[in-house]
Amino acid sequence: MPRAQHDYDDIPGTYVFDAEKSRQGYGINMFCMSLMKDENRKAFKANEAEYLKKFPLTPDQTAAILNREYNRMLELGGNIYFTAKLGATDGHSFRHIAAIMTGSSQEDYAKMMLAGGRSVEGNRSKTGRDKAAPASARSAKPKSAKAKSKSKSKSVKPKSKAKSRSKARSKRG
Repeated sequence: MPRAQHDYDDIPGTYVFDAEKSRQGYGINMFCMSLMKDENRKAFKANEAEYLKKFPLTPDQTAAILNREYNRMLELGGNIYFTAKLGATDGHSFRHIAAIMTGSSQEDYAKMMLAGGRSVEGNRSKTGRDKAAPASARSAKPKSAKAKSKSKSKSVKPKSKAKSRSKARSKRG
């Protein structure tokens, strides 16, 4: 069955990790999580292709891992936080991996992030751009701090029955 289309599927350079991607990338993510254990990292580094046979991976997923194609791993269902464990196994920082994924140097990537990240211009959903927010989302107003504190003070804890039971027992004799 083909994957259902979502309004966020056309955000340039972005693979939204939703439930469908999670199911698709189960093997990639379980492999990456296995790298949290030292003995697994050693086994993987000793024979990468053989180690990957332990996981339910498609040939495309296996190739993406072996070739360290991080964007492809995300496209095939990998979660960025799990795939970063592969980079760490290779001795790379997250900044190094993110720079590779964005096609920039580590220094340029760091400057971009410190300046507030990638510009939203040209990086938004093409189909969702002109859609108005639902009326419920437009009219929902966050509570002010004062309103929040008032609502908290209204809550009353139920009285403990333990005291009244112990008093009743002592009266019985």
